[in-house]
Amino acid sequence: MRCLYLKSLKQKRNWLSSVVCLALIAVLMLLPTGFEHAGAGRPANEERVPARILSTDDSTIKDTGLVRSGEQSCLVLLLGGTHKGETYRAGNMLNGSFEQDKIYKTGERALVLVSTDQGEIASVSMIDHYRIDGELYLLLAFFALLVLFAGWMGLRSVLSFILAVLAIWKVLVPCCLNGMNPILIGGLITAVLTILIISLVFGFNRKSLAACLGAIAGLTVTAALGIVCTNAFHIHGAVMSFSESLLYSGYENLNLTQIFMASIFIGSSGAMMDLSVDIAAAVNEVVQKRPDLNRFEATMSGMRVGRAAMGTMTTTLLLAYSGSFVALLMVFMAQGTPLINILNYKYVASEMIHTIVGSFGLVAAAPLTAVASGLLLAHPEQAVQAETAPIKE
Repeated sequence: MRCLYLKSLKQKRNWLSSVVCLALIAVLMLLPTGFEHAGAGRPANEERVPARILSTDDSTIKDTGLVRSGEQSCLVLLLGGTHKGETYRAGNMLNGSFEQDKIYKTGERALVLVSTDQGEIASVSMIDHYRIDGELYLLLAFFALLVLFAGWMGLRSVLSFILAVLAIWKVLVPCCLNGMNPILIGGLITAVLTILIISLVFGFNRKSLAACLGAIAGLTVTAALGIVCTNAFHIHGAVMSFSESLLYSGYENLNLTQIFMASIFIGSSGAMMDLSVDIAAAVNEVVQKRPDLNRFEATMSGMRVGRAAMGTMTTTLLLAYSGSFVALLMVFMAQGTPLINILNYKYVASEMIHTIVGSFGLVAAAPLTAVASGLLLAHPEQAVQAETAPIKE
């Protein structure tokens, strides 16, 4: 009877965490960001729609070595919007930049800007290749595979994924744009997400509490070290991509350095949660199999699990952050840049802060989670009973 009661209580707690998550997702979806009318200054006679490229004319494109300039002319069939089904000749200007220029081929789909005048098409401009359908299919395939493999746990993982995306887009980004302290807002949102996501995995119980305490403690260490190292290394937040564009968009009063500091612990929060959940789950499993373990023995079991997991976790952070800088490292090697210059380069220093400070947080989270798990999950009264019980011959 007691086992049935505990199982029923666990199911209720799991359902409760899922209901809370669904309610928060619904609230965030309805929550306005305050920037819905940020593009109100755009002309009302413009719309962005997908189009299929029927033919291309590259006769005016000039090739100068690696650089291509001129204009590509594309005959496009509009696939949406007011003028759906109509064809029009669109221009694609090339500026000699690999990063910004696009070359289209017949049969491809593109996102185009349609300008109208008195209800008639005035001009059509090529924006970029159309990728939204592919991104949606990729996301749905990931969700389907997750649910197929992990079942109910996979569905809760999907909910946590959606919740994290909405929290960042609907709360974190608008708050930072409105001039709020990015470190405080980022820390609060990351802590709330940590509690909700871990509770979705474990439900509301001691195991989730132990994992949350360890993860939040690790994030606190990461945040503190991130602030100290950023100031000590004289890193400006402008090292982040598109940060200067943000300033030139009318937000010159934003503190980019504080945003960079917040990105350090936000970026490592996922690995922190992963490690804390692994340790708490392992300690809980050991205690379930060996209820006679005392708190010290349970804590040491968590320590051993943490040591085994930390090696791969720190490497995960290194590979995650360095993957986007492979081209930069190739430039350094190709130009024979001295190693002292490479290590002193602000972009390399900023990535070192991300990786090493995040690893410090992992090292702190592991023992703290083990201690929290040992204190919360071990049953000292059962351990005492096991020690004082008479030995059966």
